[in-house]
Amino acid sequence: MKADIHPNYRFVVFQDTSSGDKIITRSTIQTSETIVWEDGNEYPLAKVEISAFTHPFFTGTMKIIDTAGRVERFQKRYGERKRKPGAAEVAEATPEAAEASE
Repeated sequence: MKADIHPNYRFVVFQDTSSGDKIITRSTIQTSETIVWEDGNEYPLAKVEISAFTHPFFTGTMKIIDTAGRVERFQKRYGERKRKPGAAEVAEATPEAAEASE
């Protein structure tokens, strides 16, 4: 193994910004914030929006976290589909409709 090419693998505290819950684990994530953990030692702090504490799969409750406006963009793009002019006329010109009119 080459020396000095691998990232620093150390203990990091991950904090869920929705619920405030924290968990300590090992990671190579780079952070600028630190926090004093329950054992009195200072560890790097990584803030996350969704974790096992607030994810619907783990909690059993549905919670929508929309920080980037994804729902609004989807509704704007696909929510109100407008029909093309003449779409009703095309439906009437089908072979079944022609046979029914005879």
